[in-house]
Amino acid sequence: MGDEDPDAVGAGDSPLDDFDHEAHLRRACDLAREAAARGDEPFGSVLVRDDEIVAEASNRVNTEDDLRRHPELDLAERAAREFTPAERARTVMYTSTEPCPMCAGGLRYAALGRVVYSVGSDEVAAFTGRPEPEVRSSDVLAGVTEVVGPVLNEEGRRVHEAYDWSSV
Repeated sequence: MGDEDPDAVGAGDSPLDDFDHEAHLRRACDLAREAAARGDEPFGSVLVRDDEIVAEASNRVNTEDDLRRHPELDLAERAAREFTPAERARTVMYTSTEPCPMCAGGLRYAALGRVVYSVGSDEVAAFTGRPEPEVRSSDVLAGVTEVVGPVLNEEGRRVHEAYDWSSV
């Protein structure tokens, strides 16, 4: 799997296509590395509107002893609470890893304009030894939020390769 061209994200006719996809995905991967260094699993996400990061989060499941502390779910909840529907429609979530079904459910409620991920849930299953989810985020978000990925896949994969999945 090679890196997808970040300029190829989306259909080319949306203002969301003009965002700096590479920079935002790199920030999400940095947040994933920070989570791993703190003792959490390596997942990070940012919310971007008008090509500016408006919120960010990293996994805190272990350090906060709360299985809901996935960054995608944290940011979906925050977006639904703090942003208008019009603002959410102009917002992209860039995330180091494809959202799990739980997070995709929260994202469906938040109705963001787009989700862009680096590493697919099928790849995470291979890293972790866990089964692949029976549904993918694009299935859960169909008709509500566009899902694009993998983008910058090799960079995202390096985050997972550096993490000690055998300790989980």
